[in-house]
Formats: sequence, structure tokens, C-alpha cells
Amino acid sequence: MTRSAANLNELIQIARDGQTFYTDAIGKVRNPNLRVVFRGIIDAKAQLIAALSEHVRVRGQLPSAEGTLTGYFHQRYGDIRARLSADSDAAFVARLEEAEDRLLGAFENAAAAPDNRDIREIILRHLPRVRLCHEQMRNLKSSLAA
Repeated sequence: MTRSAANLNELIQIARDGQTFYTDAIGKVRNPNLRVVFRGIIDAKAQLIAALSEHVRVRGQLPSAEGTLTGYFHQRYGDIRARLSADSDAAFVARLEEAEDRLLGAFENAAAAPDNRDIREIILRHLPRVRLCHEQMRNLKSSLAA
């Protein structure tokens, strides 16, 4: 696998982690407004995954169809924390914001890496939407903590 396809697949996997976690959380939160926000972010993740997958295919590789083991454990941890929390909605939002931190960090690191010149433009094209999802969850977390 080419280095650029591998880098893109890593981003796809982390985005899938988030998409899976949001999909799980949407069925467990009580607040209907959170469900609306989560659906919007699930759609954003699906669009991101589709776009990055196409770039992997152009490089003659297969896009990743799975998430990461780390993402799986973060999701399980989030489920447990939510069950034990007095405010499970706030607990889910906090864990989802951490998932957004992870994706944003991976995008920013990939954009800054000197060996990613051929995919930097792709990453930078999608970075604003990744930041927007992150900001949305950070703001939700802050509002629920208030």
C-alpha cells in the first residue's frame, strides 16, 4: 500500500470510529436535540469517509472498511461512563467530544507531516468540516456543563 493511501486509510478508520460511536449514542441519549446534532455529524462523517475513500481508490488501493481498536475501546468506555453517570447525555457528549479531538488531531498531524505533500491538499480541503464538528461538540459539552 502506498504511504499516502495508508495515511488516508488511517483517517478513514478514525472517522469510522466516530461515526460508529455517534450511531450508538443516538439510540441512548434522551435529549431529542442531541439526536438531531448527532445525525448531522453522522452525515458529515459519512461524506468525509466517502471522499477520502475515493482518494484511496484513485491510488489503486482499497479503502478501510473498519474502525480502530482504540476507537472501539473508547466507545465501550463511553458507554460504561454514561451508564454510571447521573447525566448520561452529558457523559456521551464528553466522550464524543474526545472522539472529535482524536480525529482533529489526526487531521492536523497529517496536514503538517512533511511526507504527506501529495495528500496535504485533500486533508486541508476537509479540515474545516472536521473542525466544525469538533467545535459543535466542544460547545455542546460546555453548554451541558453549565
